[in-house]
Amino acid sequence: MSTKPWHDHSRFTLGHWPTPLEPLRRLSEELGGPTIWVKRDDCTGLAIGGNKTRKLEYLLGAALAAGADTVMTFGAVQSNHARQTAAACAKAGLQCHLVLSKQVTSSDPAYETGGNVLLGKLLGAHQHLVDPEQISDYTKHLRTQLHDAGKQTYLIPAGGSNAVGALGYALCAEELQQQSQQHGINLTKVIHASSSAGTQAGLVFGFQQLSLPVDVLGINVYHSDPAQLEQRVRELLQEMSDSYNGAPSSDPQKVYVNHAYIGDGYGQPTIECLDAIKMAAGLEGLLFDPVYSGKALAATIDQITVGAFSGVSDVVLIHTGGTPALNVYSQAFS
Repeated sequence: MSTKPWHDHSRFTLGHWPTPLEPLRRLSEELGGPTIWVKRDDCTGLAIGGNKTRKLEYLLGAALAAGADTVMTFGAVQSNHARQTAAACAKAGLQCHLVLSKQVTSSDPAYETGGNVLLGKLLGAHQHLVDPEQISDYTKHLRTQLHDAGKQTYLIPAGGSNAVGALGYALCAEELQQQSQQHGINLTKVIHASSSAGTQAGLVFGFQQLSLPVDVLGINVYHSDPAQLEQRVRELLQEMSDSYNGAPSSDPQKVYVNHAYIGDGYGQPTIECLDAIKMAAGLEGLLFDPVYSGKALAATIDQITVGAFSGVSDVVLIHTGGTPALNVYSQAFS
């Protein structure tokens, strides 16, 4: 019997596993550094894919086990998590309510109607667009309405980032271990866009459980104060340890958060991010998004360029999805 907690936890299958791990040979040659391998979590298979699918398998498993018939979750207007939650609920036969907050100022006329918002509508979700300061009151009111209507509602936090959802990325750590052995990759550095902390905490926890000394480099794309992200990752690690490991590790993993690539803030692409997206598209035929993975890609390119990975043979970049957002950032590229 497996001793890994994610093997025996309730799951509702949603994705295509394992996602591919592919070398970006032309980009790596262009930069002249280590080989960049991309973990294609944009190919998870659920409504254009994305990293939240991993978390939602465990979260919907918990919701169904609790007898829920309705799911409520939260995100920004163009939330990839919200879109994937809508798709997951459609597949599971659950009613879905998405409380979307207007966190990004955009001049693009399609920002509040296109991209993930359009897809959420097609997927049958009830979408509630509210101002950030109204989220708490609106959520209480909506929960009361659903309760009065006889609904059994299961709340999923923003990004699906709690100890249950983060198990999805502990499983990803195991996939990376197996794929690295298959490809002969020296797995020491993993880079990804970090926002609600669940992906990073899950990876750190997973590698810790597998006894693999891998540095997980979280590129902050959301928090104005990176210390908040680091603290949230540590809190989730403690919750996962308490729930699935019995006791805190005596040798806790370091939490690496890089704040250098956030630019003007969440949802605001930097010039370097846009250039990186064009570079990957032109050299690899691979699309990244301007909110999450595009900034992680820009960080990877810059870190290689400045020699931060000197002596490292392989770097793994996790593509967390988000490409539907490209449709509402056309002005940024023009």
